[in-house]
Amino acid sequence: MTLAFAADALLNAHTRVNPRLSGARATRDVRRWSMAALLALVTGFVAPAHGQTNAPASATPSRTVNDWLMRMHDASRQRAYMGTLVVSAGSSMSASRIWHVCDGVQQMERVDTLTGAARSTIRRNNEVITFVPETRTALVEKRDSLGLFPDLLRTPANAIPEFYGVRETGSERVAGHLADVVEIVPRDALRFGYRVWSEKKTGLVVKLQTLGEQGAVLEQLAFSELQMDAPVSMEKLSRQMNDTKGYDVQRPSLRKTSLEKEGWQLKASVPGFLPMSCQARDVLAATAGPSPMQCVYSDGLASVSLFVEAYDAQRHGAEKTAVTGATHSVTRRIGNHWLTAMGEVPASTLARFAQALERAR
Repeated sequence: MTLAFAADALLNAHTRVNPRLSGARATRDVRRWSMAALLALVTGFVAPAHGQTNAPASATPSRTVNDWLMRMHDASRQRAYMGTLVVSAGSSMSASRIWHVCDGVQQMERVDTLTGAARSTIRRNNEVITFVPETRTALVEKRDSLGLFPDLLRTPANAIPEFYGVRETGSERVAGHLADVVEIVPRDALRFGYRVWSEKKTGLVVKLQTLGEQGAVLEQLAFSELQMDAPVSMEKLSRQMNDTKGYDVQRPSLRKTSLEKEGWQLKASVPGFLPMSCQARDVLAATAGPSPMQCVYSDGLASVSLFVEAYDAQRHGAEKTAVTGATHSVTRRIGNHWLTAMGEVPASTLARFAQALERAR
């Protein structure tokens, strides 16, 4: 899931990539949120984590995979916290500052980037505003909310145990907090695996690794500093969210839709992945071509975004597969359209989506 599932992982598990974006810019946006959910897959067994206080893995887990995920999910509903989150993938590293508060019904969080371009993102339930000081712009969006932070268990029918198992491997300290170490192990090669550090008393996720073949760490996020039960004020965050003075406020016009309504279909489904949302942006009357569209599929943890836009020979090069950390992308030309399939899943999973998408009319 989607921590994404967005370098601000754990911060917004289900933040969507804006359908207006494509190419390198879309890739950066996906990367910003991509690790926020507990996604998955390992082709083979997940290697045990190093440095754990209890090395042997538990033969019989004390909790089911759903029990562990719901414990992690519920942890953020019961207390406020603030901290510094560091995300690393290969030689790249980024950091963000997060303030989070939730009263069990309404949630708010603020994320400030500490590396790269400065930006602040504040979310209240499905309302999101991103402030970009360099350009003095503020992007206001409505994003489907499929659950409280982090947005786990996304699918309408919870089929996670059908595609994932769990293994308890010990305990370890992270940012000064003792945490249980749990591996979310996929049952097929369509998903990545995850190693999760869950704070022992509360269940809050304090560290997360995305695992590839033979347990190789593709991407990692961890709190370097974390204050539990922090004095985070929902009222103060609301004031900050509404303070757009001096900013050019932009509100993209998006409409809910579906593949079928836009004249598309998947001729073959990908096991476990169900449609979660689909949005399109109507182009100007003077602009030729179809409406750009983004559809999101999820198996409850991992998510895949399908971006469809008009083919442009100047912008779109050869079809290709790309990878950045745990984020893979596959591009394909379909007639007068250009497809970008992207997500924290193996490239082979994205290829199945890309080959299955076709025009229905």
